[in-house]
Amino acid sequence: MTELGAERPNGDLSTRHQVLHLLLSEGAMTAPDLACRLSITPTAVRRHLTGLIKGGQVVENQPDQQPSRGRGRPAKTFQLTDRGRSAFNQAYDDLARQALRVLVETMGADAVTKLGEKRYVDVEQRYRGYRAAHPLADPVEALASALNDDGYVTKVDEAPAGAQLCQHHCPVAHVAAEFPQLCEAETQMFSRLLGTRVQRLATIAHGDGVCTTNIPLDIVVTDHEMVIEHTPRERKRAVENHRATDNNREATSA
Repeated sequence: MTELGAERPNGDLSTRHQVLHLLLSEGAMTAPDLACRLSITPTAVRRHLTGLIKGGQVVENQPDQQPSRGRGRPAKTFQLTDRGRSAFNQAYDDLARQALRVLVETMGADAVTKLGEKRYVDVEQRYRGYRAAHPLADPVEALASALNDDGYVTKVDEAPAGAQLCQHHCPVAHVAAEFPQLCEAETQMFSRLLGTRVQRLATIAHGDGVCTTNIPLDIVVTDHEMVIEHTPRERKRAVENHRATDNNREATSA
């Protein structure tokens, strides 16, 4: 009988890629958490992490040394490096940077801003199409879905002052590090689509682990006379209640 997590040599590459993908989508994780998610032994996952660290794709974070009320020492976490992210759709960064430098030289820096705005046209169209088909959907979740279609690995987290849109991958991070106009165009798109002033808290292009955008509580979702101004969880609950009311009304009239 094969021990759980015992792997054949030709399965190493696939499992190692799964480790990278989990660290991409979830952010920093501990070895036990990775082992649990991949259904392999902690020993096996540490072997993969050791190889990825040697290859410069993963870095080990020392645990917080603050005293803990629980038992045992805080666990070490592991996260992707820029080299680790480069395995995900960043093969043409050098060419893109060269092209943008020529664009700036010939047409000025504003040309990059216009290019950034053009780049997000497809995201806007997908978002508006989704909202038209699902008018009661949470607009922030709809935006996350539109971004995911472009490979941004986006999730929505609750925050004390609203919601946080967390992009765990940016296909243009290395280019945006030199041309921040791309990040600015994206932030402006978020504000325009959500109808509120958003705040960019962190970006992968500036060396952060995740692109994080704070979305305040004053998101307004309208459906006929319905207005929702709550946290993401409260918005979702209000939308579900509104949908249930409409369904009951239709059933009664029928």
